[in-house]
Amino acid sequence: MVQCAWAATRTKGTYLRSKYDSLVGRRGKKRALIAVGHKILVAAYFILKDKVAYKELGAEYLQELKKGKQIKRHLQLLKELGVDIEIKEVA
Repeated sequence: MVQCAWAATRTKGTYLRSKYDSLVGRRGKKRALIAVGHKILVAAYFILKDKVAYKELGAEYLQELKKGKQIKRHLQLLKELGVDIEIKEVA
């Protein structure tokens, strides 16, 4: 599994590479590799269980997810401060 994780972290523009990059600074190389290996194992399990094709999320997936969480958190903080904000959904 670790060898698969090494290979996955060397491919550019993939979800697994961006996951590795986000973890390596906090956890170190070895723990980040184990985490990526775990992601591969979980993905393989659900691919085989549900009989679906692998869907690559892309390198930007984690950044978009983080950005959405930050927006939600800041809106909550503003609401707690008493600021009333009208939110428009952007498609």
